[in-house]
Amino acid sequence: MKIFVNEIERQVEENISIFKIKDIFNKCSDVIVLNGFPTKKDEILKENDRVTLIEKGKKPSINELESLMIARHTPKVHKKLKAGKVAILGLGGLGSNIAISLSRIGVGKLILVDYDVVEPSNLNRQQYFIDDIGKHKTKAMKEQLGKINPFIDVEIHNSYITRENMNFLHEADIIIEAFDDPNCKAEISNFILLHMREKYLIASSGMAGYYDSNLIVTKKIREKFYICGDFVHEAKEGDGLMAPRVAICANHMANLASKILIDYI
Repeated sequence: MKIFVNEIERQVEENISIFKIKDIFNKCSDVIVLNGFPTKKDEILKENDRVTLIEKGKKPSINELESLMIARHTPKVHKKLKAGKVAILGLGGLGSNIAISLSRIGVGKLILVDYDVVEPSNLNRQQYFIDDIGKHKTKAMKEQLGKINPFIDVEIHNSYITRENMNFLHEADIIIEAFDDPNCKAEISNFILLHMREKYLIASSGMAGYYDSNLIVTKKIREKFYICGDFVHEAKEGDGLMAPRVAICANHMANLASKILIDYI
């Protein structure tokens, strides 16, 4: 019978149990994950089951690390995410949170675009650290993602994106618009909708303040075009951007990108 132990295909006898697998492959494991869910119960394994054995407190080798990182994925999800390519336009409160979420779930390639540097007021909602102040956001984010998931490809473009310099976006399956400037949001989104119709586009509208979290939603506007937000509370004087709501909206966008990669591409 074929099963996978730490993502390595193994041939085992029929009617073998989880605890028997642990005894054979890693008696010292403290955590057993079966098909994406941790279990403490012994049970008989089935064809193509995936078992991950983890020792707490032990730093795995680089060869073991990726299989342990994806242990909590539903089976077959990782392969689809690994093949995905997502472009994130803007690495502020939205884009920095989106990039980290997509790197954690193992999206194979992230194309990151921003021209700005990290400054102190960014730290109220963006995924940077004090040591990043003064660095280009693209460089700072790539450094972070390398520490989170070294198995993904991160391409950076430290530039102000315009209609004339967007050719590299043709590689992406999904383009996520994460700009702060409303004029830039509209111009780039309209260009993509008109000239890159084969691409999925995820945009945003309304995430300022500390209003009800549940006002933030994901809406399908038309084929391959979605907007996330509450569609009302844009940032303005007296109603600024704050980490919790920005991160909620960002993760609506990241979750939608995951669903598209898994279910539609």
